[in-house]
Amino acid sequence: MIEKKFVVEKIKEFQIQEFVTKKIKNAGHSHTKLKRTPLGEKIIVHSSRPGMIVGRKGATIKELTEDMKEKFHLENPQIEIAEVEKPDLDAQIVAERIASSLERFGSQKFKGIGHKAMQDTMNAGALGIEILISGKIPGARAKRWRFYNGYLKKCGDIAVSGVKHAKVDAQLKTGTIGVQVKIMPPDLVLPDKIVVLDTMQEEVGVVDNNPKETAKETEEESKKKPSPQKKAAPKKKKAVKKAVKKEEMPEEEK
Repeated sequence: MIEKKFVVEKIKEFQIQEFVTKKIKNAGHSHTKLKRTPLGEKIIVHSSRPGMIVGRKGATIKELTEDMKEKFHLENPQIEIAEVEKPDLDAQIVAERIASSLERFGSQKFKGIGHKAMQDTMNAGALGIEILISGKIPGARAKRWRFYNGYLKKCGDIAVSGVKHAKVDAQLKTGTIGVQVKIMPPDLVLPDKIVVLDTMQEEVGVVDNNPKETAKETEEESKKKPSPQKKAAPKKKKAVKKAVKKEEMPEEEK
């Protein structure tokens, strides 16, 4: 039952995000979060243009609050607006910009729109970007155009959790055009990244917690190693033997 409740809450949060995206179009909407508080539901809207969401004398945000209260049956919804610091690195905002530019200037200038968005994202410090524009561009036959630059992961866990994805539709006279954006942010740490240190590091020995085992090991090593006194003893014996032989030799041979 608890798992089912969490799933229902996530579905509700996704529906609220879709509703906010449609309601405040061309306002640089990134994403929306829903939080439960003792006073009621708190909805945090992340956007690059907070002024367009608030509106004149707060008219837009009041209308949005009332619509959400009626549609989603919220008791006391409180909308909070947070500004996105780097909109060029947000996939959702970049995709909305491309879609709004296509609706404004038409499909004939799609190459310039795609290259400009790609260059702005790379100048912001992104590791890589890929833009896919599919639809009847520029003629009557549907095509798919790809704009890419930099390094982008397409498989593994990083491609799912690390790379930012976004899909937006643009409504033109010729039909619907899909815009898909993938951005690899600059703060993403790759698992195969190797850091080479300039300075040498000192090796630290491992201290054993069992002193008895260390004492046994030292005793075994001392038994295996020959003592220096035993090595020096045979040298003295050889010197004595040589002296005895010299004394036994007759005087003529000397």
